[in-house]
Amino acid sequence: MAKKKHTRKSLILTSRGSGRRKIHYMSKLYRGKEHDYSILKQEFPSNRAWFSDKKVLLDLGFQGFDDLYETLEVWLPHKRKRVKKGLDNSLSEQQKQENKAQAQARIGVEHSIGGLKRFRIIYNQIRMKHQYDMDMILGICAGLWNFLIC
Repeated sequence: MAKKKHTRKSLILTSRGSGRRKIHYMSKLYRGKEHDYSILKQEFPSNRAWFSDKKVLLDLGFQGFDDLYETLEVWLPHKRKRVKKGLDNSLSEQQKQENKAQAQARIGVEHSIGGLKRFRIIYNQIRMKHQYDMDMILGICAGLWNFLIC
């Protein structure tokens, strides 16, 4: 019988643009079943203007962000409607094109995450029990990644 593997996740804020894959913020680790949007609300309480002067690109895990936070602009992909019998629930061609453009703009974030994974300790099995030590290792890896791309 295989051992149980407990996943962890972290919220990462990066800058977008060609060649700018710097990690600006990395949250502490949370349990894998914690929702992305609830992590964001814990790390950035809505009583402050965290993103008021920023354009924010998000994925579908952050539905409702624009209702809670003030920003210059929010880019959220279009979500398909739930399936109903006999109805077409697919996105229009324009919505598909907008989603594709947003995915291309967010690819820099994925490159930053991939850069973190270059340090194999992140995605190999970690047998540490202390959350603080794991958070420190992730922070060190993010710092090394930022140093590497400078």
